[in-house]
Amino acid sequence: MPLPATPVVMPVFVGSLELDLLLGDVHSLKEKRSVVRPVVAELRRKFEVSAAEAGHLDLHRRALIGVAVVAADASHVRDLLTSCERLVAGRPEVELLSAKHRLLGSEDE
Repeated sequence: MPLPATPVVMPVFVGSLELDLLLGDVHSLKEKRSVVRPVVAELRRKFEVSAAEAGHLDLHRRALIGVAVVAADASHVRDLLTSCERLVAGRPEVELLSAKHRLLGSEDE
């Protein structure tokens, strides 16, 4: 009689990135949306990550974008988050004030 298969446990890594932005020539929340939405959409499309405006919602010249990714390889998570940061930092209509990376592994509880 064959032995029961032992389940293979794959590691899971979750990475998050907080991007604090100062927006350029923006004078209203409507103008803010027209700057932030394309940035969030490009992050989602280009890197297949979860991204959303997550803070400074009532300030028209500031934005906080949150990015999250899940993968089986920690270095892949780090690379994706770094690429997301570079993309946003390279956009001329925003100034990246700070970027906070976090990585949580399956052994972290």
